Amino acid sequence: MARLTVRVQPGARRSGFTGWFGDHPRLAVAAPPVDGAANDECVRVLATTFGVRRRDVRLVVGAASRTKHFEIDGLDEDDLAAELTRLIGGR
Repeated sequence: MARLTVRVQPGARRSGFTGWFGDHPRLAVAAPPVDGAANDECVRVLATTFGVRRRDVRLVVGAASRTKHFEIDGLDEDDLAAELTRLIGGR
């Protein structure tokens, strides 16, 4: 299981990783921050990006915050770091 903290930018034109916000990757989502739509979109984007099922991605902390903490089953920390580096480069 991998743990990932992201900084979310809701209401973006397209969903996906856009760079870094301090030490955390920035995740833009097209969904607005209304009724959990942005949280659901975060889960969908993370599952698609890392090749896991949606049920393997859990929002642990930050349901009402732009900084969100996720746990992702079926992925280890090294694979997560390698994929983030491939997508948005190193910090």
